[in-house]
Amino acid sequence: MADAPTGTRIIDSDAVTELVNHEEAIDAVEAAFQAHATDDAQMPAKSYIDIPEENGDFRSMPAAVGEGAGVKWVNVHPDNPERFGLPTVMGLVVYSDPASGYPLAVIDGTNLTRIRTGAAAGVATDHLAREDAETLGLLGAGQQSHTQLAAIAAVRDLSEVVVADLDDEAIERFIEAESDRDLTVRGGSPEEVAGCDVISTTTPSREPILREEWVEPGTHINAMGADAEGKQELATDLLLSADVVIDDWEQCSHSGEINVPTAAGDFERDDVYGLLGDLVDSEQGRPDAEAVTIFDSTGLAIQDTAVGSVVYEAAVADDVGTVTQIVDQ
Repeated sequence: MADAPTGTRIIDSDAVTELVNHEEAIDAVEAAFQAHATDDAQMPAKSYIDIPEENGDFRSMPAAVGEGAGVKWVNVHPDNPERFGLPTVMGLVVYSDPASGYPLAVIDGTNLTRIRTGAAAGVATDHLAREDAETLGLLGAGQQSHTQLAAIAAVRDLSEVVVADLDDEAIERFIEAESDRDLTVRGGSPEEVAGCDVISTTTPSREPILREEWVEPGTHINAMGADAEGKQELATDLLLSADVVIDDWEQCSHSGEINVPTAAGDFERDDVYGLLGDLVDSEQGRPDAEAVTIFDSTGLAIQDTAVGSVVYEAAVADDVGTVTQIVDQ
């Protein structure tokens, strides 16, 4: 008879940051995408609970991948910073033992979400961006912009970062926070961002910001901001002229970057170049040097469980976190 797990480990946000680096997160997320492509993972559809009177929603994201199973309970409340001084996105990951069902850990999902979202862009950039890509444009200077830079810098040798945001103070905070990197970091306009080799968009915009005529041939774009119906950061003609890679059709067509043109009948399943998991599994890259490639990321539960597994194993190895007896044995 196998030994039963004992104790649930509580792992806070600071510990998450300390226990997993961006390279480890990229490796874990890449493996999760491959497992998803080869049917070696389980991932029921993300479910939503809308709270319109509070301008927010909750999302439940279960998955089993590798040797772990888990579920993330996460919110999106855009008014939080102004109303409560809280992040827009917060969450918890419950990570469980598949053999017994025992809850091994309750992990901060806020930092974990930021890290795994950046890691997905890192995986997509590694497979789709030109090998000689060296400039990064960031549309949006919020929390996710930092993890986008960290993850993309892990897969490409960057020399310059251009960041645009409606809030000039946010741009200045970003530049100051990233000033110790061995590269040029400066503010710019959305058109200047569009001139970079790799672009990551992380805004909640419901009006397209990036125009097709601004984007140079050979550019790779990580469209990370659209996470709900009606959101769109890239002009529809840009989406239709590019090779679009998605993480999951059901999620992307409902709430990803392609959701608006899909609802309008302008974008169809056949317009998708491929799934990121399939590209990872086949080691397929960009279609050609001149192609504009776009990764539409909605965020998959397999990413949370995969990175949660790395965090949990590191926490056990280093005895990090508080162990408590949630389950009465």
